[in-house]
Amino acid sequence: MSLPKWATGFGAQVIYGLIIGLILGFIAAGSDVEWLSGLLDWVGGTYVQLLKLLIPPLVFTAVVTSIANLRQVSNAARLAVQTLVWFAITAFFSVIIGIVVGAVLKPGANSTVDAAEAAEPSTTGSWMGFLDSVVPSNFLGLTAKVTESGASVNFNVLQILVVSLLIGVAAVKAGKSAEPFIKFSESLLKVVQVVLWWVIRLAPIGTAALIGNAVATYGWEALSNLGQFVLAIYIGLALVIFVLYPIVLAANKINVVEFFQRVWPVTALGFVTRSSMGVMPVNQRTVEQSMGVPSEYASFAMPLGAATKMDGCASIYPAIAALFVAQFYGVDLGMMDYLLIVIVSVLGSAATAGTTGATVMLTLTLSTLGLPLAGVGLLLAIEPIIDMGRTAVNVTGQAVVAAVVSTREKILDKDVWDAGKEAAPAAA
Repeated sequence: MSLPKWATGFGAQVIYGLIIGLILGFIAAGSDVEWLSGLLDWVGGTYVQLLKLLIPPLVFTAVVTSIANLRQVSNAARLAVQTLVWFAITAFFSVIIGIVVGAVLKPGANSTVDAAEAAEPSTTGSWMGFLDSVVPSNFLGLTAKVTESGASVNFNVLQILVVSLLIGVAAVKAGKSAEPFIKFSESLLKVVQVVLWWVIRLAPIGTAALIGNAVATYGWEALSNLGQFVLAIYIGLALVIFVLYPIVLAANKINVVEFFQRVWPVTALGFVTRSSMGVMPVNQRTVEQSMGVPSEYASFAMPLGAATKMDGCASIYPAIAALFVAQFYGVDLGMMDYLLIVIVSVLGSAATAGTTGATVMLTLTLSTLGLPLAGVGLLLAIEPIIDMGRTAVNVTGQAVVAAVVSTREKILDKDVWDAGKEAAPAAA
């Protein structure tokens, strides 16, 4: 007798990967089997690298192709404004949740962490970060870094997005002479999507390795001193993902259960990879092929969201962490301080997009409030543990906004939504 579809689908496979990863992680942590820890680390890291490898060609080809097909999507400017508005709306309510949780639980007042662990971070947030990140440093938005261990190449997705938009517009303006280039971009996009599907199919294996490595290597012993802070963070994250997002979806007449069935693999990948950017290709494919978000819109909204839409890292975390630092040092915050936290959280994710990271976002918040930056060092020990939940919320929120805007603008493909009974992206 064959198993039901829900037990063999992509979402179920990711769950099996999580379970197997937990088992392998506990085995690796509780024994001297060093090769197992090394294997989990290598497999997990390789999977994330494969996902990131596809981001530059995916963003470039998708955006150029979308610009050429903009006539299929009406009110493109309105779509962009709606996206930014919903980014701000969800960020606003997320930071309010973070402030309330931090004020009620008071994790800083009840912490036993050693004050000697305080240390200023090596990088800090800057309000000029967004402008710096938007201006491309080179044609492809790539940067190279040479160290003693070798050379590494990184990319800035905002710069790639800007370059792609400019080239796409230029190709349309060039007329018939640019048609071969547009056709080539469309063809290359199809090839990249096929390769992306191959990588996505490896998600259960990557999930098992990543969660196993997390269990085996992350600093769980730090929970004894910062347990209440971790609890406060995860309560805040849970309220966002299980209360705020369902309210937003229901208010826009989107079936909450069906949405989470489709987005579940993305949420799980965000949790184990701790990389919004690494999950972006999977997230974009999911909203397009499981939810019916038009590719012309998704190719703009999802890369932008991966760089600037961070309800976990830029709203919940800095709000609760700022209150933790204030409570730890005995600094009383007034209404103006809380208002500043809201402002920084709503606008700060864009301001720090060039140097993304929750720690950078926290330094921006602390410096705005005049709190000691050394407080960041108190929280570094449990950074990997809370980063898992933060990223899961980030990527889920990005999909929420894409679905909401598409629904409100009446461009969501209902046939694709109705056909997407599984939570996995459709096969190529």
